[in-house]
Amino acid sequence: MSPSENTGVVEFFERPPPQAKKWSKARILGIILLGLWIAAGLGLIYYLFAAYTQEFADKYALKFLRGIWVTFQIVGLSLIFGALLSFPVALGRLSKNRLIGGIAFGYSYLMRGTPLLAQTYLVYYGLGSFNKELQAIGLWWFFRDAFNCVVLIFTLNTAAYQAEILRGAIENVEKGQTEAGQALGIPKLVIFWKIVLPQALITALRPYGNEIILMIKGSAIASLVTVFDLMGETRRAYSRSFDFQTYIWAAILYLSVVETLRRLWDKFENYLTRHLQRDSE
Repeated sequence: MSPSENTGVVEFFERPPPQAKKWSKARILGIILLGLWIAAGLGLIYYLFAAYTQEFADKYALKFLRGIWVTFQIVGLSLIFGALLSFPVALGRLSKNRLIGGIAFGYSYLMRGTPLLAQTYLVYYGLGSFNKELQAIGLWWFFRDAFNCVVLIFTLNTAAYQAEILRGAIENVEKGQTEAGQALGIPKLVIFWKIVLPQALITALRPYGNEIILMIKGSAIASLVTVFDLMGETRRAYSRSFDFQTYIWAAILYLSVVETLRRLWDKFENYLTRHLQRDSE
């Protein structure tokens, strides 16, 4: 509705009818692909219901739950220890000292540039070949346990990624805030802990969430070195039953864990950034 400039009479304009969408090639292809995905999903559900037996559930359900618990242990310990290690590595990456910066860069480059599977094999099988030397220095008790080796290499791997996330978040904080704090006579250490680091952690929340999800999915590598996490229990169940639904249930469990964590992390991020959301409104 808009007033007429000449007569001052209010004129009413009808909304134009919606234009019919054309059946383009892209639209037809998209509908076909969507139909195929729906058919595949329905077929998978039908297969699970058809293949399900109470004997299978009684035999492997608890083992799958124990496997999930081992996965949580591996990922949780690796993320905690990795976070502690990532802080000095990130500071080293920010250091103006060439030696310290070079060491931190080399560590980050090596851990992020080589496959996690190769790193796991090097620690478990590689160091395992030096059992006499490790016994001599009293460390064989640690490296003979596959669980300890997996936690160690996962910690070193995620620490490199977390360090880069933290370094980028710190560099993203405006330098003007540091300069303003120095102009007020605030010590540099206080500026870093009270001004720079809190803002950097807020910026790093989403990348940290992605790293946690990647660690959960990457933890399946632990099954290759005799750790019976969720994937390890799945492989053992399949080797005894030759029932393909074991891998389907494992995929569903991984998907459920990742989706639950994603939603919880989104709520956690929204809670910590609620002041920014109010400001934007």
